[in-house]
Amino acid sequence: MTDKPLLILIAGPYRSGTDNDPQAMAANLARLESAAWPVFAAGHIPVIGEWIALPVLASVGAGPTDPLADQVLHPTADRLLAHCDAVLRLPGESVGADQDVATAHRRGLPVYRDIAEIPRRAPQEAA
Repeated sequence: MTDKPLLILIAGPYRSGTDNDPQAMAANLARLESAAWPVFAAGHIPVIGEWIALPVLASVGAGPTDPLADQVLHPTADRLLAHCDAVLRLPGESVGADQDVATAHRRGLPVYRDIAEIPRRAPQEAA
């Protein structure tokens, strides 16, 4: 168990394997988001790079299939990892998620491959 909540980046396929199909990307994002509750229930803070990158793209009228996306999606995850304590790598082919794992390893961050590997945070008493 750990006393401090960890900021855990959930990494996995988003655009990979979708052929830029918006419904397939939405399904991938929903799959990433399905891991958010178990991370939170373990006492930690889940974060997904697309939660930040997609609004950044939208603010300039772009989306995940726009050429600008390559300048936003992966760099957002890289910047975010400077603040994260760990990565949860979900299954599936993904160049971006593999980059996240490589960055985490370079920074000495743990990479979990299953939610069960994430240390549970010690229960805190209500203040």
